[in-house]
Amino acid sequence: MLDPDTRARLSAASDAVRAKTSARFELLIVPVSDRYALYPVAFGAFAALVTGGAVALLWPALALRDAFALEAVVFAGVSLLLEWLPLKLTLVPRRHKADRARQFAHRAFAARILAAQDRKPGMLVFLSLGERCIELVTDDALDRKVGQLRWNAIVADFTTTARQGDTGEALAAAVSACGKELEKHFPAQ
Repeated sequence: MLDPDTRARLSAASDAVRAKTSARFELLIVPVSDRYALYPVAFGAFAALVTGGAVALLWPALALRDAFALEAVVFAGVSLLLEWLPLKLTLVPRRHKADRARQFAHRAFAARILAAQDRKPGMLVFLSLGERCIELVTDDALDRKVGQLRWNAIVADFTTTARQGDTGEALAAAVSACGKELEKHFPAQ
């Protein structure tokens, strides 16, 4: 998804942001935000039911044992096929993927920023590659100083650049833009 050079560059950019601000800053990149385990099973079960219905209508002389075996094979085959991550992610509704990424981002923010012993303002830049979702999660102190419009502009710039094909460069620019806001409102002491 992201090559090692890009990851190293993003790590260096994050370290640079941390050095210039007194606020907490975290960058988290995950391959996917959820396993979506229900989708392959649900689609496999639906395919097995459709197969059973089609067999009953088109081949009524087939023994029940054979029909059941056919349904089991269809269920297992479809379920296993849909475990392939790119195919599985196409089954999941876009809104559900966005909700799962948002939940993951907020849990990570709570664990990495809010749970820290020293209560400093902070933010998390979260990118879920599978869901193609970015979240900037900030605490109230940052929101009051920077404002949602600026965070939305950073996300819009990221989205525009990422759609052109360079996710690493887009994320590096977003990290830099967030760093500038943090440095302006919470400079290093």
